[in-house]
Amino acid sequence: MDCLVIGAGPGGLTAAIYLARFLRDFLVVDAGKSRALWIPCSHNHAGFPDGIEGPELVARMRRQAERHGARIEEGEVRALWRNEEGGFTADLGHGRIVSARRVLLATGALDHEPDLPDLDAAIQRGFVRHCPICDAYEVRGEKVAIIGYGKCSVREVLLLRAYTSDLTLLTLGRGLELPDDERALLHEAGVRVIDEPVARLGIEGNRIVSWHMAGGEEHRFDTLYTALGLRARSDLAMALGAAHDEDGMLLVDEHQRTSVEGLWAVGDVVKGLGQISVAMGHAAVAATDINNSLERLRVPRGDERRRLRARASAPRSRSALAC
Repeated sequence: MDCLVIGAGPGGLTAAIYLARFLRDFLVVDAGKSRALWIPCSHNHAGFPDGIEGPELVARMRRQAERHGARIEEGEVRALWRNEEGGFTADLGHGRIVSARRVLLATGALDHEPDLPDLDAAIQRGFVRHCPICDAYEVRGEKVAIIGYGKCSVREVLLLRAYTSDLTLLTLGRGLELPDDERALLHEAGVRVIDEPVARLGIEGNRIVSWHMAGGEEHRFDTLYTALGLRARSDLAMALGAAHDEDGMLLVDEHQRTSVEGLWAVGDVVKGLGQISVAMGHAAVAATDINNSLERLRVPRGDERRRLRARASAPRSRSALAC
């Protein structure tokens, strides 16, 4: 086949829509691990003035891709290697092996999560957030806490500081990993720093998040952000020798090509700004470049053209006739 797309988040599904409309023969393999599936409601994705839930956005994109003929298979690519034809072979497990001339990697990244109880429930209810670029606007004027230590980005803390005057940094007992110059900068900006470990996380009512510290002190916040960074799901590409940074984020050119010939990468697995709209833009560029890298398709002639016309004129369902 022409292309194997690994991952079916916003990036992978956008690529699928383009490749399907380019009339390419391809397969999408989806492990169901897109970070978009954890978004309670996105308000900064263009075209949805009332916001849209992450799972709903992904489901709409999947329906659109499948409507154009995309094949999407549940599963996980366990290994990827070069084959003798110059393309790639992938092991999907359970004896399933597929080969493709091109591969587009849209596997995303993993958030480094703090070791806290009931964290998943707090994320799904929107109490714990990961991206101030996406939704700091929604917490303006609230009492906000942010978890950060080690490689904590002061820029991320100061970005939130523009939306609230009541901002606290929780180091979870790892304050020694926060450099003195960064601590001084936070103090100057009016950001409180609490170094004591957290013993328990409590959710009360509709908005309150309470933190019970190891020493018995309790703090209450409306919203929590984590600033512990990401780890790219790029093992498949790195096993092929693809260039990457220290966090595993792949390095690509202006066409989303990795350093491995025939391998493209889009979305959060790529070094850059982690946003749904960015992943979709990556995918449009990559899918177009993949199409251009393959031989040009030609309109069929003779009997084959007549067969295609007959198929196109066959009765279709109402949903298939929609614009």
